[in-house]
Amino acid sequence: MNATETTIRAVVEEVLSELGKSPQQVNGGQRVTTNPNGIPVVSNGVASSVSASSVNDGGGGNYGVFDSVDEAVAAAHNAFLQLSKQTIADRATVIDIVKTMCEQRAEEWGTKEFAETKIGRLDHKIAKLKIIKDVPGTEWLRPTCFSGDHGIALEERAPFGVIGAITPVTHSLPTLAGNIVNMVAAGNSIIFNPHPSGRNIACEGVREFNKAIAAKIGIENLITIIGNPTIESANEIFHHRKVRMLCVTGGPAVGSAALGAKKRAVVAGPGNPPVVVDDSADLENAAKSIVAGAAFDNNLLCIGEKEVFAVQSIFDQLMEAVGRHGGYLLNAQQVDALTKLAFAPPKEPGGHPMLNRDFIGADPAVLARQIGLNVPVNTQILYGETDTNNPFVPEEQMMPFIPFVRARDTMHAIELAYEFEHGFGHTAIIHSRNVHAMTVMGKLMNTTLFVKNGPSMAGLGLGGEGYLSFSVATPTGEGVTNPGTFTRTRRCVMVDELRVV
Repeated sequence: MNATETTIRAVVEEVLSELGKSPQQVNGGQRVTTNPNGIPVVSNGVASSVSASSVNDGGGGNYGVFDSVDEAVAAAHNAFLQLSKQTIADRATVIDIVKTMCEQRAEEWGTKEFAETKIGRLDHKIAKLKIIKDVPGTEWLRPTCFSGDHGIALEERAPFGVIGAITPVTHSLPTLAGNIVNMVAAGNSIIFNPHPSGRNIACEGVREFNKAIAAKIGIENLITIIGNPTIESANEIFHHRKVRMLCVTGGPAVGSAALGAKKRAVVAGPGNPPVVVDDSADLENAAKSIVAGAAFDNNLLCIGEKEVFAVQSIFDQLMEAVGRHGGYLLNAQQVDALTKLAFAPPKEPGGHPMLNRDFIGADPAVLARQIGLNVPVNTQILYGETDTNNPFVPEEQMMPFIPFVRARDTMHAIELAYEFEHGFGHTAIIHSRNVHAMTVMGKLMNTTLFVKNGPSMAGLGLGGEGYLSFSVATPTGEGVTNPGTFTRTRRCVMVDELRVV
């Protein structure tokens, strides 16, 4: 069927109003004007302007904080259209705002997050905000060029549009801020659905970022967030037609829901990072690294050391070294007592033990008091010898108790690490001077992060090479996310011309 002139005009008008373009004329002589404070709207041939503030407010938004998913997405979509017309330098300005505010207000915001979530360590809540400056921004986006006998081609990284993001209670504001840096660098806007137990600090961060962004580049609601997040609001975001991409940093259930949404999803999955220590290792460095990684924010990091498999010949020496670096050794009876408090039996045969959530992210001193112990004030972790039947070994427990298991030899330790990582493909660590052992373990584990002779944080550029992100996508394969993760590739080709050499 042939399209009529009226139909064509209607389609053109809809496209123009979506893109915010301002050509002098459309079919039929209709003029479209652009107000510097708004976007053009064409209706029945009459151009009118809707102010950015009225659109961005979204019917009740408070500097990006909304009760309605539809209103939040509409505001974020409008902000994306505005950002699309501005420069990469403006994106860099947004990133600088976020990084600067996180560093300058780290103590204030870290204290508020600690008070709200009641898990982890205050000093590390503050530290996680200060290191947002290490998250990569616009400098990551480099074009790829091809030149040959048939002209030239250029591939560039283009934004998706509005990204729906889920943030965890373990790192509420740091994950949100890091996502903003990556996603806005790529040219996107965002709607966040934070974990309910960390929503207040997440909303405060969004409000303060948006105020500064609007003052600097004139775009309101570049970042939006649901003020009262629920499972239902997350599901609305997952299936909203104007949300073009998803990023989930949270538990397995929400990750699975995102993967069922029939759109591009970047999902951070579970982990149970094992550590292997062989007989060639520098035991003092191994002990220091294990304590540093497992103690960071009381082992809330998904990459943190969760269980150690050490070969028999150096096991006792390693245990002594851990004690010299801030560990407090529990005897067999104390380990058993803590285990019984930390885990309840599975609800059904063959199921997972039930984790006591009151212990998640608790200080070592708090855990120790539960079993009648008073430990020194500088204690970083509790640790003790167990066998593989202890639930601390197979379960991803986010608390500063680390089980140490004896292995016959290096290969046995690697095999145990492989078994209890469960094929998640997240993180594994080895302490060894044996390059062949490192190679064998690396190939077998096939993890996104594989750290040798350092703490787990080195895998995110903290004490090791590389860059930082609080979203590590293992099930969907993107790995440590960066601005390129949140782009799509576009190719522009000039045939037989413009090759000037």
